[in-house]
Amino acid sequence: MAYGFVGIVHIVAIVFAIIELGLTGYLVSVYDSSYNRVSSPSILNFMLFNAVWSILVLAYIGLTPLYFTRIFHRLASLALEWITMIFWFAGSIALAVYVGGPYHCTNGFCRSVEAAIAFGFFLWALFCVLVVVDTMESLRSRRHHTTNKTGFSTAA
Repeated sequence: MAYGFVGIVHIVAIVFAIIELGLTGYLVSVYDSSYNRVSSPSILNFMLFNAVWSILVLAYIGLTPLYFTRIFHRLASLALEWITMIFWFAGSIALAVYVGGPYHCTNGFCRSVEAAIAFGFFLWALFCVLVVVDTMESLRSRRHHTTNKTGFSTAA
């Protein structure tokens, strides 16, 4: 099966989102354990939401054009990619600020937080690439449509 550049970026983003889901799920579970009795910080909950949101968005963008073409809309998928890119940027910055400066980690929790921050920025970069490529494709495809005297668009 031949995948284009965008297809490979989608697959890498899905894998990274699943990794981020596991990392943030672990971090939230450590905070919410019966030993700790402290609620997890809202930024970790937001990063957990980002991972689930990204998997759903990537499923919509990747599967809907193939199997459910009637409910797929290119501008809706572009808007979802923009929103997801902003979510990852905001969440990664907020988590990095919450954690603070670089530490010499010796335990699994600290290393998991640092990995969650790194994968958050990786996902932000991947969604930046997807947004740029899909925005350029959307602008290029809009130039090919013109309107005739009746007001209906026709392919030029």
